[in-house]
Amino acid sequence: MVETLTYDVIVVGGGGSGLAAAVSCIEGGLRVLLLEKHEQLGGTTGIAIGSFTASGTRFQQREHIVDNPDDHDIDAGQFASEEIESRNNAALRKYFLSHAAETLHWLADKGLAFHGPSPEPPNRVHRMHNVVPNAKAYIATLHSELLRGGGIVECQAEVVELVIENARVCGVVVKRPGGDTLRATAHRGVVLAAGDYAAASDLITEYKGEQFAAIDGINARAIGDGHRLVDSVGGELVNMDVTYGPEIRFVAPESQRGVFSQLLPTSGPFSRLLAKLLPFAPKFIVQSFIKRLLVTWQHPENSLFDDGAILVNQKGKRFTDEQNWPTREIELAQQPDKIGYMLLDESLIQRYNEWPNFISTAPEIAYAYVDDYLRLRPDVAAKSDSLEQLAKQRNIPLAALAETIEQYNKSQDGQQRRELKGEQWVLLGPVKSYFTTTEGGAAISQQFEVLTSTGEAIPGLYAVGQTGLGGQILWGHGLHIAWAMTSGRLVGQHLSSLGAS
Repeated sequence: MVETLTYDVIVVGGGGSGLAAAVSCIEGGLRVLLLEKHEQLGGTTGIAIGSFTASGTRFQQREHIVDNPDDHDIDAGQFASEEIESRNNAALRKYFLSHAAETLHWLADKGLAFHGPSPEPPNRVHRMHNVVPNAKAYIATLHSELLRGGGIVECQAEVVELVIENARVCGVVVKRPGGDTLRATAHRGVVLAAGDYAAASDLITEYKGEQFAAIDGINARAIGDGHRLVDSVGGELVNMDVTYGPEIRFVAPESQRGVFSQLLPTSGPFSRLLAKLLPFAPKFIVQSFIKRLLVTWQHPENSLFDDGAILVNQKGKRFTDEQNWPTREIELAQQPDKIGYMLLDESLIQRYNEWPNFISTAPEIAYAYVDDYLRLRPDVAAKSDSLEQLAKQRNIPLAALAETIEQYNKSQDGQQRRELKGEQWVLLGPVKSYFTTTEGGAAISQQFEVLTSTGEAIPGLYAVGQTGLGGQILWGHGLHIAWAMTSGRLVGQHLSSLGAS
């Protein structure tokens, strides 16, 4: 027998946008069911640093920064290439940016603490607000708000079908562990908030090309479930070939693969105190509280390759032109176990141990150098005065590695860049190629209704966050989280304003 439950709104996905939508619906007096496919809430938001970029905020006003959404929109258009930016849904992005500050204040009023605003060129003024201590604070706070308001959360609940009656999406079919089935009805609407498709090899192949199929998503759980549901009922998907990446990133620690562990308390007086103290904190405090997250999730700077670092595989062989993006990422994904190592010689070790040359950064929060990786991530950073010992630490054949260095130094690449030499060596890795996020999503109206290819709204179906990007190009730190929270908040307000069915 199939169990049937009835709510006003069903939210599919328990990441940032889904939780924001559910909380906003609760605030509007609606009965809400939130369904999460996995055993924990969080989504891609849960593994982010947590920047929220917005204009005209009270945090800016406290710093006497004059700003507005129109200027912000112009600056936001400078992050992507002209070709990519030409794909942007201009009206929707302007609409989003005009409401982002309200959303930031909404979150702050719930107890979330922010540091900043901080600069990020080409933004003309400081706009990046960083949640303290990291994006898990969004998840913890909104989850608490949802439960306090009487919302129902069910994890390990996979939505496998949208239910349509009288040409309207009126509910979902859910598969539970063990094969049990739930049918849930939504009087006002179903909100798809299931994230992106960065780890969906079939969708990447279909829309971007087979050569990218082997590249993983930074969030292995982001497999396009919401996009597939949109497609199943005739919704239009736009910009599906636009991706942020591929880019090279360090493999996460074993303990953090597939889980969203807490590095610091995410709510309460400690997080608020940390937000106030962070701008004045001594370096060792910043390193202690921030750098561990930084060296886990951020990518190594491309300048390393420009300055002469090379990529080798587990067999010690150089396999690509390190300065050729995205060929290097494609070829990295073809190596044994899809991994490689960045080899730095003595000169590079010295160069990347002090400003302005860093391995990775969270702008205005922290900068991580070679020594930071050696201290905080010994699993991806090895150093030795002996090439033999270095190779042994990563189980790489010494003879092959030594031959690779010799051949590189004799090659045109080595002549054009710089020979690798010295008495100290570092291997950074394993590294892999990842898609950070994808920009494709459901076409939506400014009421977040999912649209068909002819522009007609599908009654009862809404999309937010990465599932409902609507053709926007949101490159630069903090825009994706700002959209996730803003679209979630606004769809909740819209659904609350509808008359009862």
